[in-house]
Formats: sequence, C-alpha cells, structure tokens
Amino acid sequence: MPDALTLAPILFGAMYVLMLTFQKYRPFISLGAAMIFLLLGAIPAFGFDFTPKDALRAIDWNVLMMIAGMMGTVHLFIASKMPGRISDAIIRKTPNILWMTVALSLFAGIVSALIDNVATVLMIAPVALAVCRQLKISPVPAIICISVSSNLQGAATLVGDTTSILLAKAAMLDFMDFFVDNGHVGMFFIVQAGAILSGLVMVFMFRKERESTHTKQKTPVDSLVPSMLLLLTVLTLIAVSFIPYRSGAAPGGIYKPEITNGLICVFYFVIGLLYEALVRRKRGLVWDAVKSIDFATLALLLGLFLVIGAVEKAGVIHLIGEMIASLSGDGKGESLFLIYTVIVWMSVLLSAFIDNIPYTATMLPVVAAVAASIAQHGGPAVDPKLFFYGLLAGATLGGNLTPIGASANIAGLGILRREGYTVKTGTFMKYSVPFTLAAVTSAYVLLWLIWAPK
Repeated sequence: MPDALTLAPILFGAMYVLMLTFQKYRPFISLGAAMIFLLLGAIPAFGFDFTPKDALRAIDWNVLMMIAGMMGTVHLFIASKMPGRISDAIIRKTPNILWMTVALSLFAGIVSALIDNVATVLMIAPVALAVCRQLKISPVPAIICISVSSNLQGAATLVGDTTSILLAKAAMLDFMDFFVDNGHVGMFFIVQAGAILSGLVMVFMFRKERESTHTKQKTPVDSLVPSMLLLLTVLTLIAVSFIPYRSGAAPGGIYKPEITNGLICVFYFVIGLLYEALVRRKRGLVWDAVKSIDFATLALLLGLFLVIGAVEKAGVIHLIGEMIASLSGDGKGESLFLIYTVIVWMSVLLSAFIDNIPYTATMLPVVAAVAASIAQHGGPAVDPKLFFYGLLAGATLGGNLTPIGASANIAGLGILRREGYTVKTGTFMKYSVPFTLAAVTSAYVLLWLIWAPK
C-alpha cells in the first residue's frame, strides 16, 4: 500500500479534477473525498492518523457560521426590497452597463476592505441581481466581478478577510499596521495599486458594453430593519477586530473566541428572525429565510476544510515548505529573490485550487521558518514580513483564478446557481485570470521593492 505522502496528493488532485469537471456535484465530491481520507486515517497501514477529532479541528466553524448568518440576514434584506431601491440609484447614476459593472465592483471592494469578503458578496450580490433584472441582462459577469473584487480588497485591512486575520495573528499586527508598518507602506496601499490596475483591465473587458442604463422608478422599501441589521453586523465586525485572539493577547489580557465573527453574523440573523416573527408576524418569511441558507455551499466548504486538514496531516504541505527552504542556498542575491518569487507564485497557483484560508494557516509557520533558516545559513537578516506579505498577496489574490479558489467565489457562484445560472469554469476564468494577474503582479513587484533587504 502506498504511504500517505504519496497517496494524499493523488486523492487530492483527483478530487479537484472531478470538481472542475462535474460542477453540479462539487459538494458531494468534496464530502466524499473527506470521507475517504477519514476512512484511510483509521487504517494504521496507510501511515497517518486522521481522527474525527482532527477533522473537527480542521473545520473553520467561524467561516461557516459567517456564511450561514449572512445568507439569512441578506434574505431578509432582499425581502425588504432595499436592494431594488439601491439598484434604482445605481442605474440613475451610471451612464451604461460598463460603468454600472465597474461601480458595483468598486463598491464591493470598498465594503470588503472592512468586512469579510464572503459577507460582502452575500450583501452586494442581491443589488447586482436587482440591477441586472431591471436591465434584462445576465448577472453572471457582474457577480463574478463583485466576487473577485471582494477577494482582492480582503487583503487590504485586518478585518477584510480571514487570511488577513491569520497573518495578523502570526506577525503580531494590529489594524493600523495594514496602512503603515514599521515606517513602510502598508498592505492597504499595495492592494489599492492592484485594484487600479485590475480596474483598468475590467474597463477594457467591458469596453463594448455601452448600452445605456436609466430608470425613473423608486422601489418602495417594506422595512428598514434588515438594512440596519446588516449595518450593525458590519460595525460590530469592525469593532471586535481590535480585540486580539487568544494567541495574540497579553498574559491575563482580554481575548476573543475564534468563532467571534461567526457568532456576530448568526446573532443578527436571529434578531431579524425574531423581529419578523414576533413584530411583523411574517412567519412565512422566517421559514423562507432559513431555507435561503445555501447548504450546498456550506457542504462544499466543509468538505474542503476536512480534505485540506487531511493533506496537512499527511505531511504534504510540510514537504512543500522544506522544498522552499532548500532553495535558500546562501540566502543572498538571486536565491533570496527566488524564494520570494516561489512563495508568491506558488501561493497563486495552489490557492487557485486549495481554499486560501486553510492554505494560509498552514503556510504561515512554514514561511517564518524559511526566513529564520536564511539567517542561520549565513544569509542577510531578512524581515519575515517580506514572505508573510508575499504569502498573503499570492494566497488571497490567487484564490481568484478559479471558481473554487476562494470562499467568496464559491458564495457568489452559489447565489447564481440559486438564480438558475450555472457558470462554467472557463466562463469564470475569462474574467478572473486577467484581473488576478494584474493585481498579483503589482503586489509582487511593490512588496519586493519595499521589504527586500537593502
């Protein structure tokens, strides 16, 4: 029987090939692969011990709870007809479909810099759907652009994405370090440079979409409470971002649980349900809101978390880290640049197929060890933040390459699927590849110029 280090990558690759080929069955494929890993983990001859306890630890409950809670609150938001009112304003303010798409994407990016990108997609996508419905056009391009733009800006601030939160914990960063870090230009401005380039790419891609947009209608809003709940969700997520997790808290200091963001999203959803049931007495809407939670998307993410946990336990990602460290040589000149290049672009490639949250969590200690290894072998005292930020740029922005590379993409395509639109991998990548290459290349160059040893 082949050992775990040989069989795990094969099973992992087979899972992703199947998911890209049979897109309608992705949740079943990821859960099936997770079950195979659990069964193999129980066989001593296979060479690694992946127990149900390990599986529970591998699941990012915070992300799953955030998605479920935001999906429910967003359904109440849609039912209040507020997205229709916002879409009326967007159509009035934009001259054509080109600038409507760009405006929605930029708006999603701004919001995503403040809250998790999955939450952003779930909040902005209904507005895009309402706009496209009024204009009688396909919402697929707009939702894809919103997803990739949200994922891009998720790296701009500490609260923008789970990957940023993971980096902040590993590098001991606070909210303001993403703007100015130790006298250097922070990640926020690096991301904005990428946003400008990718925005120009978007304008070029939609240059022929010049059909005019206009409307005189003003959609009536049934209730302002769901909008207030969404606003409170955003403000609360920002507020708690200043409270450290246990690993970053001072001894005896205050810290927050790992599932804090998920609890916040679920809490406001429950408040919305109680309001609709007890105050407005719309119990049918309550049931519809619960049913609106996309359990297929949650199942897909659940399976991915389990599979990545198993691959990590098998030692595959550790082996990748050792391979990177072996490139260090004397840690000088070209070898240091080579290591940085490998970290960035390998992260782009891998996060196109591996969800970037578990990948980033696994690779953070690896790149820290690589930085330490360079100094130990007589190389320059390289600031590990060069590799930390390179990892963040590659993993977060690279997740935009494929439909399954980031949770925001999965959430966006889940929304389209519920609306009756099946998006093929090729269609998604038509928009995502040029967008991603522009954003990653600019970050790759700027980070080296800022953080490389002088």
